[in-house]
Amino acid sequence: MADRPYRVFIVDDDFLIVEYLRDAVEDLGLTVAGTAATADDATRLTLETRPDIVLMDVRLRGNGDGVDAARSIHAELDVPIIFITGSNEPQTLERINQDCPRAVLIKPITPDQLHTVLRDTLD
Repeated sequence: MADRPYRVFIVDDDFLIVEYLRDAVEDLGLTVAGTAATADDATRLTLETRPDIVLMDVRLRGNGDGVDAARSIHAELDVPIIFITGSNEPQTLERINQDCPRAVLIKPITPDQLHTVLRDTLD
């Protein structure tokens, strides 16, 4: 991949999923730049930390969702966003696809699925 570890920002409101994703990211030798559980925090912290890639859940705590956060992030920063969601509802997937995600993974996901998408995105 790169000379320096790529930095990944994780957005999910479920602590266990955040830790699962953190382990999978670190197993690849990547660094976790930060985490957030709300759309507002995701936007603010992603713009502050400027990661190389964002893993984004759709349903989050508070106001807004992951699609709202992705739109706000993309308005300021050109960073690939991989959506990881438990919803395969057509209207949710349509909203996600309007933001031109790098990939969409439907939960539950395996570390191998995440590793493949991360490698493809970062290469």
